[in-house]
Amino acid sequence: MVHTLDRLSSSAPRLEGVRAGDVQPGDALVIHTLNSIYILHANGDGTFNAEGGWFARERQTGERVRVVGCTFGGSVLLTRMLAAPGMFLEFDNHVRTTRIREVQHLRPTVPDTIH
Repeated sequence: MVHTLDRLSSSAPRLEGVRAGDVQPGDALVIHTLNSIYILHANGDGTFNAEGGWFARERQTGERVRVVGCTFGGSVLLTRMLAAPGMFLEFDNHVRTTRIREVQHLRPTVPDTIH
């Protein structure tokens, strides 16, 4: 299927995935791609500490990166989308993942205080 710019822009609000505005400091994204698993820990300044996939293979675990956005494989980049099934994730270090299969957004829980 060919993705035209009009079709992409009209379908973007309906995409199931994690958007930049959904993530808070301390959150983690677990992203299962066709070939790897990436774990991104949100720093709160728009950057993430990255683990797994390319970062593990290149001994760059913990590297601080920005997510540039997601693409369907072409040059159209959805910059507010951090990760969505069926798309490819792009980092600011020019790494592009294989196609995303699943995304988990994990938020740390605050333990109940004992009174």
